Amino acid sequence: MIKYDLLCGSDHAFDGWFRDSKAFDDQVKSALVQCPSCGSTDVHKALMTPSLGQKQNRRNTEIKPETQKEMVKAIRDLRRKVEENADYVGDNFAEEARKIHYKEVEGRGIYGQTTLEDAKSLTEEGIEIHALPSLPEDQN
Repeated sequence: MIKYDLLCGSDHAFDGWFRDSKAFDDQVKSALVQCPSCGSTDVHKALMTPSLGQKQNRRNTEIKPETQKEMVKAIRDLRRKVEENADYVGDNFAEEARKIHYKEVEGRGIYGQTTLEDAKSLTEEGIEIHALPSLPEDQN
């Protein structure tokens, strides 16, 4: 079903539901659509904005401000623990992760940066890695 906003020749606004656009055209041509205010059959579609309805099964994803603050605090705590307990290897992350995985060097916790391509390669090789979530101050 399609809902159209309609106008008559006297600019009275009303709406109507139709099976499809062809059904609307056929009914207007046969003078079956009348203005409820004045009875005019001189009816046309009004300019409408598209209806982008939300799926009924979609959950509300809005995050409350206090929940956001808690999440940011948890991410900051996680980052602090990683920085306190792991070695920073900078841009050499992928290379160091491989050395540790293949036991070329002693195992230890590391953190640093890598490209998306290298991160994909690491996971394809079975090397477990985790991205640290970014914080608001990282965006500055």
